[in-house]
Amino acid sequence: MTRAAEDIVADFQFLEGSDRLQLLLEFSEALPDLDERYGDHPELLERVEECQSPVFIAVDGTAAKIVLHFSAPRESPTTRGFASILFSALSSHSAEEILQLSDDFPTELGLDHIITPLRVRGMRGMLARIKRKTAELVAKDA
Repeated sequence: MTRAAEDIVADFQFLEGSDRLQLLLEFSEALPDLDERYGDHPELLERVEECQSPVFIAVDGTAAKIVLHFSAPRESPTTRGFASILFSALSSHSAEEILQLSDDFPTELGLDHIITPLRVRGMRGMLARIKRKTAELVAKDA
């Protein structure tokens, strides 16, 4: 797990119920705007079908430094919060670190007790796509 991911898990585990939800909403406000090259070429983004809201992801970079890009609507703060958490935990880290992140990362945050299983499924879908696209990127460069 990346140091950033460990810190995020620790922050969420330190809090209880509504405070965890508040932290998630704070993350939603911190999601960086989509790089304009993706805004101009939305076909370069992949839709996360598991999300109720329209969320799109792109992964680029090298095995040494993977960069994540997200498009998530501001009207969907929970979804944007998940995207922002994953961005904060994984972007600019190595492919190896990303691929080693536990698939249970969403559960480790302790959010599955305060949000619906369908929303947790969306975050798991984002993580699965990030890992798959990271593996594809590394394989292409090998």
